[in-house]
Amino acid sequence: MTFTVIIPARLASTRLPNKPLADLGGKPMVVRVAERAVQSGASQVAVATDHADILAACRDHGVVAHMTRADHPSGTDRIAEVAAAMSLPGDAVVVNVQGDEPLIDPALIAATAKLIAPDVPMATAAHPIADTAEIFNPNVVKVVLDMTGRALYFSRATIPWHRDGFAQSKETIPAGYMPLRHIGLYAYSNAFLQDYPRLALSPLEQIEALEQLRVLWHGYPIAVHVTPNAPAAGVDTPEDLARVRSYFGQEK
Repeated sequence: MTFTVIIPARLASTRLPNKPLADLGGKPMVVRVAERAVQSGASQVAVATDHADILAACRDHGVVAHMTRADHPSGTDRIAEVAAAMSLPGDAVVVNVQGDEPLIDPALIAATAKLIAPDVPMATAAHPIADTAEIFNPNVVKVVLDMTGRALYFSRATIPWHRDGFAQSKETIPAGYMPLRHIGLYAYSNAFLQDYPRLALSPLEQIEALEQLRVLWHGYPIAVHVTPNAPAAGVDTPEDLARVRSYFGQEK
């Protein structure tokens, strides 16, 4: 199947100013993300940005980039604007790859894109949690699936709650228990992507502060690709940046 990757990239960042332009082995971070996206087999890769400096950096490295409005409330809205500007057909598959994921696995991008079908307008990814601290960490978003691999619910809470196992101990993972951590990678049909900004906010979304709950609230299915291993972490802090710079410094 063919799919398009669009990478939302804003210059503003409270914890790491100018993050998309951070140098990683001689190239800006957003360019490194685009290079990973190209390796996924995407038919097109583009950056959606609100700042001229990011636009210029992308074009200097041969990466297609589009300027967007500065007032988009989310990256999803930003990539929807660019998908429309690219005149993609309604059945085109669009993958939202975050601009701070320079180590993202290209195969994960492709596997998530492949889940889009006529009856599945949105897809994402998850991996098993093997650390008890993460199971109870509200900053780690969990997802539970139905028998077909579609999301039933996303939460910051520990779901599903292992009643008997956790009654005995919260220090070890109960046998046979495999909670899933949500990975912030999304694929959409372009028709759904264009409709998404018009969906009303949901109470669940506002309570959990999880945008994807808006989709479930309105009755749309979300397919979930489960990968066995945790992906490389993105860049949110100066410590993350140092780790990723070390990686690119070792590349030949």
